[in-house]
Formats: sequence, structure tokens, C-alpha cells
Amino acid sequence: MDYGKFRYEQSKKEKDSKKKQHVIIVKEIRLRPRTEDHDFEFKVKHARKFLEQKNKVKFTVQFRGRELAYKEFGDKLLNRIEETLGDIAKIEGEKKFEGRSLTMTMCIK
Repeated sequence: MDYGKFRYEQSKKEKDSKKKQHVIIVKEIRLRPRTEDHDFEFKVKHARKFLEQKNKVKFTVQFRGRELAYKEFGDKLLNRIEETLGDIAKIEGEKKFEGRSLTMTMCIK
């Protein structure tokens, strides 16, 4: 068997397998604890679009100054996101509080 022909066929197989792959990208959506309803709906609509494209979505609620005293507002916001997107997505891992931000990652069911 010709080694050059063998290498050529192997590279063709590798290219074909790479064409069928989908690279999962993590998209981030940033929110504030007092995000208004319209802005919330707008960002959730974008998150739904990202999830339908089979990407992961990372929600980050950023706190500033005295907002850190009211971490429950951020938790309520993430719970509301979970309710809204619960039909097509699930939470991956758990909610984490890192520094001045609360994060949650969602992926498609």
C-alpha cells in the first residue's frame, strides 16, 4: 500500500469528522440586581436564541457598592431567569458568588 495515499485518506476522514462537529461556546449575559422588566425580557430573549444555537449561557449579576448588602435581589433575578428558560434549558452546576458577582451557567436540555 502506498503511504502517501494512506495519509491522504486519513486527512480526508479527519476533515469530514470535523465538519460534523459543533463547538460549544459560552455566551455571557451581564445583569444588575435592579434590572427593569423590559431589559430583563430583552436579555432573556437573546439567551433563548443562544441556547437554541446549542451554546451555553453564563448569567452574571454584578453588584456595586451597597448592593452587596442585598444579595437576595440577585438570587431572585437568577431564579426568575431559571423559571423563564426552564422549558428549554437546565442549570449546569450551581449558582456561585465570586467577588462582587453572582453567576449561573445554563445549557440546553
